[in-house]
Amino acid sequence: MDREYVPVVAIACLMVIVQIGAVAIVNLYPQEYQAFGEDVDDPTNPLIYVAFIIIFTGIMLAVMKYTKGDFIQYAILGVVGLTIFYVTYPVLFHFIPYFLKLGGFSLDIPLTISILLAISLTYTLYKFPEWYVVDSIGIVMGAGIAGIFGMSFGILPVFVLLIVLAIYDFISVYKTKHMISLASGVMKMKLPVVLVIPKKLSYSFYKEEGIVQKIDKREKRDAVFIGLGDLIIPGILAVSASYHLPGMIVAGFYAPLLVVFGCIVGSVIGVLVLMRFVLKGNPQAGLPLLNTGAILGYVVSYLIVYQELTLGMSFVW
Repeated sequence: MDREYVPVVAIACLMVIVQIGAVAIVNLYPQEYQAFGEDVDDPTNPLIYVAFIIIFTGIMLAVMKYTKGDFIQYAILGVVGLTIFYVTYPVLFHFIPYFLKLGGFSLDIPLTISILLAISLTYTLYKFPEWYVVDSIGIVMGAGIAGIFGMSFGILPVFVLLIVLAIYDFISVYKTKHMISLASGVMKMKLPVVLVIPKKLSYSFYKEEGIVQKIDKREKRDAVFIGLGDLIIPGILAVSASYHLPGMIVAGFYAPLLVVFGCIVGSVIGVLVLMRFVLKGNPQAGLPLLNTGAILGYVVSYLIVYQELTLGMSFVW
């Protein structure tokens, strides 16, 4: 296989891993993890999330412009640690004995392991941000975040979320271009906000210098980069389908999982189309293509499986 196409396959695999991982663990999360409580079908809920993204992006850009950026690096590292804890604790809770009795002392094993994982992985990321460290942590975070948002939004709110974020991504990359500035600033910090896909295993992201300048000048480079959000956002639809669609058996298969499969196939097709532009060296807005692929995959598979036109949407205002 041509080395240029290795990242294409790798990114497609990452997309599948994150979505399957999110679907696999979402039912292990408690109801308290739903961001908006039981009101999962209100289509205005995702607009709150989008507003938060815009405000947070503005704050980060301002801090990057007027400071050296160390504060943002430490803040993101803190968020990484908290995210690792929150996405791993419920999973470990289901598979590891809850308490270990040590004399008169009780040790909460899942809690202890989750805290140690969060601290150790965050420290490793800070001291040794090699590409496989960044990507491994990104996959864990991506699956957990997609799972939490997928259970928090019903089908209609997810459609609203994906469409609005696709429009926002298009504007922020091609019009205002502030997302390119943000990605460049974060990339210098070598954090799992951006995942790294090397063209050869010997590549070292940890030792890489001037990667932003290479991208700006469209120079040939040894790795391809994709935002963690580009893997998470389409996956929210797959998780929502698995979590919120009516459970039934169709042709011997669990119907929601057939729709999940459609979402994943659509997302992968979106990745393949996106990478045709990325490999030319130009920064690209990922969500318009990725979200479109996920939505089309959902619509086609839902119509085939459920054979009715509501698309599983509940309209609550």
